[in-house]
Amino acid sequence: MKQLFSFIRKEFHHILRDKTTVMILLLMPVIQIVLFGFALSQEVKDTKVVVLANTSDDATRRIIDRVDASEYFDVAVVAHNSNDIDAAFRDGKAKLAMVFEDHFSENLKHTGKAHIQLIADATDPNAATSFLFYASNIITNYQQDLSPTQTNSGLITPEVKMLYNPQMKSAFNFVPGVLGMIMILICAMMTSIAIVREKEMGTMEILLVSPMKPIYTILSKIAPYFVLSVINFATIMLLSVFVLKVPIAGSFISLLTVSLLYIFVALSLGLLISTLTSSQLAAMMISGMGLMIPVMLLSGMIFPIENMPAFLRFISNFVPARWYIDAVKTIMIKGLGLGAVLKDVGVLVLMGTVLVTISLKKFKVRLG
Repeated sequence: MKQLFSFIRKEFHHILRDKTTVMILLLMPVIQIVLFGFALSQEVKDTKVVVLANTSDDATRRIIDRVDASEYFDVAVVAHNSNDIDAAFRDGKAKLAMVFEDHFSENLKHTGKAHIQLIADATDPNAATSFLFYASNIITNYQQDLSPTQTNSGLITPEVKMLYNPQMKSAFNFVPGVLGMIMILICAMMTSIAIVREKEMGTMEILLVSPMKPIYTILSKIAPYFVLSVINFATIMLLSVFVLKVPIAGSFISLLTVSLLYIFVALSLGLLISTLTSSQLAAMMISGMGLMIPVMLLSGMIFPIENMPAFLRFISNFVPARWYIDAVKTIMIKGLGLGAVLKDVGVLVLMGTVLVTISLKKFKVRLG
């Protein structure tokens, strides 16, 4: 029995020596339960709404106030014409538009009928269906709450229009997400494991003290994964266009430019992970599970970021896939150019610069 306890104690010492693995094992369940508990929600909250009402009458104001007071919506933009609505959708300032017909209240009172056009950003079909349902319910409840004595209260008919994805194909939503997830996993995980494997075998030190500059050694390690990621990008694009029938509405050059930048960021992330770990197991756990969960839950790939608590929305800003997926949807689905995704591009450039700088410095300290 004494020998048994001795071996158990030895195994504990062996495990505790690898502090990175211990931290992963202890923190991963906590991180997962927090992310899954708060991020897994298809419920619509605080959806940005743009309103166009050329006539400011009592009925119009009441409906707008009800929409704004709802936990599901936030009237963020008041439009003066259809161009303002287009700009709000293009700039990401609104996901839903409510367009009241001229003389809305008078038509409702005198003819018994009035119309409200609901225009939804359907790049995410599930979310679009949800906030159209809630908006229609608010309109219906307004009619039901009218005084029973108002026999001529009339009928308000919502006219629904799906923007960018009129056929409500789910592929329009998941193709950008799959692009973001596949490329970051291949680049980050494979790059970090390849470099850590060299460190475990003791050959990385030999390579770095060779006549070739350390930066060239590192570039030679990550170059194959850059090529593989470009091939994966091309494959997914071909399947998306010719099999899933998801068109590239915008400029392919712009899409390719953003994708190459994202691949660079993912490679830089893998490089950083390799400096933080000393074993392939730890590198795989960080780059695999550690990246897959944030990408799936905090990038907007599956669950709308607007529905999350404030602290998760803040954390999502540091997930590269969030900015890439948003850029891909804007270019590929909405049909806009590179100018419409300058914010996303700027964030990715900043991330890439920071990751490369930190990674190269830590490589020099640890292995140079």
